[in-house]
Amino acid sequence: RRALNHELSKLFSDMWDMDVNRLVPGKDYTIDLQGKADVTQQGDSAVQDSAARHLFHNVNEERLKSIKTFATFISLLDNYETSTGMAEVVTPEEIVENNCFLDAVLATEVMKLAHEYLLKKKLAKPNLADFKYQLYDIWFQLYARKEGDRPDSCGFEHVFVGETRRGKQILGLHNWVQFYLQEKRNQIDYKGYVTQKNKTRPHKDDQVLSIQFSWKGSVKPIGSTFIGVSPEFEFALYTVIFLLAEERVTRETVKIEEYELQVVVCRHGHHIGTAYPVLLSTSSE
Repeated sequence: RRALNHELSKLFSDMWDMDVNRLVPGKDYTIDLQGKADVTQQGDSAVQDSAARHLFHNVNEERLKSIKTFATFISLLDNYETSTGMAEVVTPEEIVENNCFLDAVLATEVMKLAHEYLLKKKLAKPNLADFKYQLYDIWFQLYARKEGDRPDSCGFEHVFVGETRRGKQILGLHNWVQFYLQEKRNQIDYKGYVTQKNKTRPHKDDQVLSIQFSWKGSVKPIGSTFIGVSPEFEFALYTVIFLLAEERVTRETVKIEEYELQVVVCRHGHHIGTAYPVLLSTSSE
């Protein structure tokens, strides 16, 4: 296990405390963990299902729609062709939606704090319009996931929306709002929670989970995700780690609230390839 990064733990904990848009477990939403998933089985959609019901028992959608960052975020979720190898076409309306989302995020205290931190490190542009352009490039600029393909992917699509490869593999999809909305449409089948070795079952109020699910005919044996957090929190967290590092894959161990996490960020040139949290432990254990 890598040493805890105290500087980032402090920054991310401050961001967590400032995240006024984060939903409160048990109040704004409830989850139903059910059984433990079997991670020894691989790949095909016939894996054992340890959860007969949805993961999200309920979510206060009125609250989601009333918060600007959530509302603008949700409008982006239908903008992508999830199959890799299929060229993405970005319409003028979608560019407007991307910009509305970034404007909403940049207006939050969470993102302001991240921006200040990056300024001190000389990694961000001081002017907000320039910083926004930088964020756009990192998250929304299209690239080809596989060499020789047409531009078929971007960081936002991979991390927040999810992609499929040849109908056999789920890539990304590390966002709880997308998970909830797909589950509501019966597109996602939650198969159960995943625990670390020798760890107890998660708690229904935990805001970081490892889960197993199927989507579009494939199974994701283990997917990690924050639950209930705002889009700006995840966006800021991953952006900071992306800009701090040079290597292709970065793993930072941080403590946020009671969660000890490894935050993994992979780069694709100047863009985000993927980003997600891995729960190492919670202090309740």
